Amino acid sequence: MSDTLKEILEFNNNFVESGEYAQFFSGKYPERGLAILSCMDTRLSELLPRALGLKNGDAKLIKNAGAVVSHPWGSVMRSLLVAVYELRVSEIMVIAHHDCGMRGMNPAEFLAHTEAFGIPADRIDTLRNAGINLDNWLTGFTNVEDSVRHTVQTIRRHPLMPANIAIHGLVIHPTTGKLTPVTDDPGHGAQNP
Repeated sequence: MSDTLKEILEFNNNFVESGEYAQFFSGKYPERGLAILSCMDTRLSELLPRALGLKNGDAKLIKNAGAVVSHPWGSVMRSLLVAVYELRVSEIMVIAHHDCGMRGMNPAEFLAHTEAFGIPADRIDTLRNAGINLDNWLTGFTNVEDSVRHTVQTIRRHPLMPANIAIHGLVIHPTTGKLTPVTDDPGHGAQNP
């Protein structure tokens, strides 16, 4: 067992035994009918909810590298659709941030890191020969606002996304928490049941 896991398990045991969890009680449905796709950047862990005035239970939070929907049939899009159809979400916010590690990510550099970690070159060749476009998959973005617009469009155009779901795109400053709207798609059509 790693020292990190041991420390976390010890803390968790004390957390549960002391009843500290009670302050976080909430239902499974988001109180504000909101799902947020944001970056996994560590600077946003506490800053993002605080900057938006969210408390535990207000929103479904989905995090990944860059706040990007990279594939319309991937797990991020599935999570958003589950939030809408099963968890009463009526509004989606895509919130990326300035100074993101995905900005300018280079596939060649990334693959060099895999080699340094001991991933054999023949494994990369096998993936390429199987038709996996690693260069596309591992390419970051050059402009955060354009990336947000693209992700919002991907969500909006998904054939299973209802027209009445509001979808907004924003960029947050990772130090101050300042939000800058990039897109605003208020949704249209019939209201959610």
